[in-house]
Amino acid sequence: MPNSPPRYQDYHATSQPMAAMEADYASGASTGWHAHPRGQLLYAIEGVMIVRSAAGSWVVPPNRAVWLVPDLTHEVRMSGAVKIRTLFIRPDAAPHLPRASCVIAVSSLLRELIIAAMLVPLDYRPDTRDERLMRLILDELRETSVLPLHLPMPQDARLRQICAALIADPSDARTAEDWARPFAVTAKTIYRLFMQETGLSFAQWRQQARLLFALERLAQGARILDVALDSGYASQSAFTAMFRRHFGMPPGVFYR
Repeated sequence: MPNSPPRYQDYHATSQPMAAMEADYASGASTGWHAHPRGQLLYAIEGVMIVRSAAGSWVVPPNRAVWLVPDLTHEVRMSGAVKIRTLFIRPDAAPHLPRASCVIAVSSLLRELIIAAMLVPLDYRPDTRDERLMRLILDELRETSVLPLHLPMPQDARLRQICAALIADPSDARTAEDWARPFAVTAKTIYRLFMQETGLSFAQWRQQARLLFALERLAQGARILDVALDSGYASQSAFTAMFRRHFGMPPGVFYR
């Protein structure tokens, strides 16, 4: 018997500019690699999503959402039991949304609007409460801020080897000079390529990889000290200082 089409195809086919869908996943589950012709706002009311694409990856904790541009091939992996509430948005309906995929803040109002949208039928009519609710979501999205939770991936094969090693072991303390040696290039070349291909310096990219690794571990309930050491920091206080610089709060309260 042939496989049935993915459930989300119905949400792409609607004539309405927006469609809302909910889906719950067990910890460790994956959506598999796929793409949508519409833009997608992915939000989890519980659990943490790890979203991957060829261009990079995002860690999406509660009170954050990820905006994925149309036709982006991606995979979503679940850290903890995850309750996803997602909106599929026709490109012409929201020209003000970012042109690049990104993580955004979710206000209390936007959260409640997204949850309420799950009750809106696919064929909602114009000039109704349902349509006004959907339009209000688009208005709220204008007010959101982009958050630094993206880890861009380079195209250069040498840099991709370095990045893969640092993702596998964030505590790896090898310098740019150490990485340059087996590729028979200078550290200056490594620095230049990182900035050219990712928009981040080598040190910034490594810190971002450590930060996203830490967010996933914290979501799993790991001790802050263990996360700090596994992320390559010499002490919990050094890790906490870095975390606070990025998010304005210590790691112990981030998920509250």
